[in-house]
Amino acid sequence: MIKGFIMELQKFLHKYVSEAFQKCGLSTYPTLLYPASKPEFGHYQINGAMGAAKSLKTNPRVIAQKIVDHLDILKQEEIADGIEILGAGFINITLSGKFLSRQAFANLFDKRLGVKQQPKQIIPIDYPSANLAKEMHVGHLRASIIGDALNRVLRFLGHDSFSQDHVGDWGTQFGMLITYMVETEKVGESQVALADLEGFYRNAKKRFEESEEFANTARSYVVQLQNGDKSVLALWRRFVQVSQKHCLEVYKKLGLLVNESNLKGESSYNDDLQPTVDELVRTGIAIDSDGAKVVFLDEIKDKDDQPTPFIIQKSDGGFLYATTDLACIRYRVRQLKANRILYVVDVRQSLHFQELFATARKAGFAPENVKLEHIAFGTMMGKDGKPFKTRDGNTVKLIDLLNEAVDKAAELVRRKNPNLSEEEITNISTAVGISSIKYADLSKNRTSDYIFNWESMLSFEGNTAPYLQYAYTRIQSLLSKSGQAVEPSTDYKISATEQAEKNLLCLLLQFEDVIISVSKECMPHYLANYLFQLASSFSKFYEKYPILKETDTIKNSRLQIARLTARTLKQGMDLLGLEVLDKM
Repeated sequence: MIKGFIMELQKFLHKYVSEAFQKCGLSTYPTLLYPASKPEFGHYQINGAMGAAKSLKTNPRVIAQKIVDHLDILKQEEIADGIEILGAGFINITLSGKFLSRQAFANLFDKRLGVKQQPKQIIPIDYPSANLAKEMHVGHLRASIIGDALNRVLRFLGHDSFSQDHVGDWGTQFGMLITYMVETEKVGESQVALADLEGFYRNAKKRFEESEEFANTARSYVVQLQNGDKSVLALWRRFVQVSQKHCLEVYKKLGLLVNESNLKGESSYNDDLQPTVDELVRTGIAIDSDGAKVVFLDEIKDKDDQPTPFIIQKSDGGFLYATTDLACIRYRVRQLKANRILYVVDVRQSLHFQELFATARKAGFAPENVKLEHIAFGTMMGKDGKPFKTRDGNTVKLIDLLNEAVDKAAELVRRKNPNLSEEEITNISTAVGISSIKYADLSKNRTSDYIFNWESMLSFEGNTAPYLQYAYTRIQSLLSKSGQAVEPSTDYKISATEQAEKNLLCLLLQFEDVIISVSKECMPHYLANYLFQLASSFSKFYEKYPILKETDTIKNSRLQIARLTARTLKQGMDLLGLEVLDKM
């Protein structure tokens, strides 16, 4: 298991503590708790002396003292400042300021801030996965933001991670569109705009629901599309080109690590759908059921305790999302050689992914050493506690939401700093507006629903993107006023003597552990909350200790701590896809 600095430190200390127990002839297994009962960082509590004393029928403080005597090496190596016995036999180890200062100083001059790269894995991430033929809406926002943050974190750790944008560019909606275009004699029109497609889609959907004849024709066009009919494919390509252009523009505005090379839509797997079904039939995993091809999953029982049916081919020969998703897994494992596949899709699709993963395992499409993970997320809600909509009840277009965020941020920036030029206001408001929307999502547990609120997300107070951005610019301003270079210098050492300094260094040294936790559990809010805690802690430290008024030795040390804080904030915000500003 990959461990960060704090986890490695705890392992290191536990080794010395265990050896001390052995040297005392104790068979009791010690436990090392972090943090200990004290509120400050840097304290570890050893339990086990009381249990040993009870079995030996002796005073626990006597046993504790023997253990402490064998831990003196931690003081000699300047790892611990103090090792003390508390109460009835608890032992506290307090990390030394010199040890923390050495580690922080090393991280300051490490371009990776002490974060080690992991053995490389190939990790395709299924996001944002919009449906084409219509504009992206707020329902695509969470997948885009969460997927991109995970992509950035995994890349930083040395993995070959990348978006595999499984856009919905195939299926019934295109059969509906083609039918409507033919029916209204718009097939010959040379140009089709996205606004036209939106209208066509609404009208086509209405016709599909109202007319059985229209619906049957649409389904027949889908089959023709799947069979490669040239005229139908030509119409389909026109729809796809217009829609893809829109999606890429939204991705760019959101600052996603997604471009045209990442597009791998449902249509990409069309030629592999029948071979996928044939392989499942040949191996006996899929069977014929009323003309359809079905996988019955004993692993997932229905309410009647019967195996769940997973349909992979309809009785008319048509394919489903299930077929495409299985072909997709085969491709990602066999062609891309994926070690881990992440699907950033909302929680309502949980059953589908359970069935999909179970089928892929049974078929051998994804062996056990390949991780398949559904990164489920909740819904973005309006103030009324219902899914976010416009005032008239329509779905909010994503590009409109992003533009509104920038406009609102511009109003805020003008009020806060009216002396800025229009160019500066544009640059700052774009960074603040887009980052605010992203951070409002990433600072929440992804599995929860959350309330979308303009006032709170654009605030310069509390756990928000503007607060983090301002905290960074404040440190840059401090460094500028100091007369020293913004970049660190080896001429100035870090020497933490005050508990507040040690607390801040301990927090800075947890950065690697946080990044590893995010990568393992796919929870970006771990990093968001860490950055907020770091920014808040430095702000309190700076208010208590006016750095520029100190003597040169103390001032220079604390400016180095400020530099490390700024670098950590900047790196952390970049991993969340937030833009960092030198001036606000």
